[in-house]
Amino acid sequence: MSALERTLADYKGTGITVGPHIMTHLRGSLAREGVLRAADLTGVRNGHWAKIAGLVIVRQRPGTAKGFCFITLEDETGTANAVVVPDVFQRYRVLIHTAAILLIEGPLQKACPEPNRRACPEPGRGANDVIHIRARRMRELSIAHQAIGLTGHGYRMRVTPEDEPPPVPPSHDFH
Repeated sequence: MSALERTLADYKGTGITVGPHIMTHLRGSLAREGVLRAADLTGVRNGHWAKIAGLVIVRQRPGTAKGFCFITLEDETGTANAVVVPDVFQRYRVLIHTAAILLIEGPLQKACPEPNRRACPEPGRGANDVIHIRARRMRELSIAHQAIGLTGHGYRMRVTPEDEPPPVPPSHDFH
């Protein structure tokens, strides 16, 4: 059994894995597309167009956020955040609500987390900058023709192969 097959078997059986992160198996093709790892975002210039991808672990659209949606993706190096403006949210509404693994692209934004600007003399260059992608485009990712679906809340996942028949209910024949 390959490493990918073991990871998919873990997700299928339990919804989680203790082996390699699911994104590890996609990293080669993602790197060729210019998709950055979460750990790489601190080195990216403020305003630079960037691509991130990962397992969707948080989707938030608070009523007080004026239609903005906040997505947190997890990859093999950590987490990355995306902010989705209302018109982009409407365009990708179904995908945002249903995809287990997303690729999101847009300009990277770095902001000082401190209200006192003297704490951040050069916005976008501080060690404590808040970093996110302002989502402009997104698409769902899949692995080796295996559909990945969400189950429950949080980021427990399950592999949902198309060719697997539904389970047969037990027979209650008492004769």
